[in-house]
Amino acid sequence: MSKLILTHEVTGLGAPGDVVEVKNGFARNYLIPKGFAVAWSRGGEKQVEQIKAARAARELATIEEAQHVKQSLEATTVKLTVKAGQGGRLFGSVKTADIAAAVSEAGIGSLDKRKIEIPTAIKATGTHEAIVRLRDDVSATITLQVVAAK
Repeated sequence: MSKLILTHEVTGLGAPGDVVEVKNGFARNYLIPKGFAVAWSRGGEKQVEQIKAARAARELATIEEAQHVKQSLEATTVKLTVKAGQGGRLFGSVKTADIAAAVSEAGIGSLDKRKIEIPTAIKATGTHEAIVRLRDDVSATITLQVVAAK
């Protein structure tokens, strides 16, 4: 097992600044080469504090702000235009980056695509939902109206 300090958020593993233990192969072959983590050391504790400070600055500052963004996200249906074939079946599927772009086009605000979770793959037109983690303790559910491009 390797002890690492995460520098980026890794779904299912942790957030930036977290110290985690993972299998050697996962660390050696994926996390470290992709830049998602660095090896843990005694001097790395200072780096953990810097990462956590940067993370706190990037997060929405207060719960009130997060609640305001949550209300505006949940009050609006976001329209997403995609290429589709007959019967409303999409060519591919809707990605988190597509949702983030649609939210910013709707004028609601900008979202980080890594904070968006799609419970089930969106492969057809219609109404779908996605979850946005605004903070560790605040999540919003976005209603998506997926329509075919003409």
